[in-house]
Amino acid sequence: MGGGGVRRIAVATTAVGVLLLPLGACGGPGPAHTGATPTSAGPVPRTEAGDASAGRPTRIPGVGDRLRTRIPANSRQVVAVYGDGRNSADATVVLYARHGSGWDRVRGWPAHNGKKGWTTDHHEGDRRSPVGVFTLSDAGGVLPDPGARLPYTRSAAIAAPRWWPRSYWHDFDYVIAVDYNRVEGTPPNNQTRPEGYAKGGGIWLHMDHGSGTSACVSVSRSAMRYLLRTLDPDRHPVVVMGDRADLAA
Repeated sequence: MGGGGVRRIAVATTAVGVLLLPLGACGGPGPAHTGATPTSAGPVPRTEAGDASAGRPTRIPGVGDRLRTRIPANSRQVVAVYGDGRNSADATVVLYARHGSGWDRVRGWPAHNGKKGWTTDHHEGDRRSPVGVFTLSDAGGVLPDPGARLPYTRSAAIAAPRWWPRSYWHDFDYVIAVDYNRVEGTPPNNQTRPEGYAKGGGIWLHMDHGSGTSACVSVSRSAMRYLLRTLDPDRHPVVVMGDRADLAA
């Protein structure tokens, strides 16, 4: 594990075919994949504030004071999810890294979020992704660890059930848990919900099937592999997510 951390790898003993999906986990039946996911990310807001000596912004572009002040001071990696609109399932994910007083744009990808868009008051089953700043502390999936720096749990129990449309079956090959209403330091499919089940949970970054999710954020397989290999617990990564208007507030 990079940065001197200790990686936790747990391989489930659950028999293949006995798939136990966590209550409230992202995904679910929906329209089948309708086309190839674009390979280039859309426009990202810019900021006038910058590090004059390095020519880089000193704030995450497009993120206003309300959410900016919730980014931990020790965070050096931010995954920003720019939703196209309050009721849109389309988004752009951009990874930023902090160096000195400035933030560098590392890489970006097209993405999807909840089928019905975004909300500042997420509840189980609303099919909207929660707006906010959340730590990223645990990862996992059906596939073997691709070299993740975050603790990675491989488990057949994370797999999407086979009664979902075929285009959804690989959604959870790789996942990164978003620390919304969950216990940090546990596998992504841990069902504990500290704020209760009505507040939802099981919010993940996971692989894209070409359309909106139940509440998660989805990106391509290559994007997930890149994030897994790049997000470093020693750099205290967080996700800042929401529609562009809420992000900028």
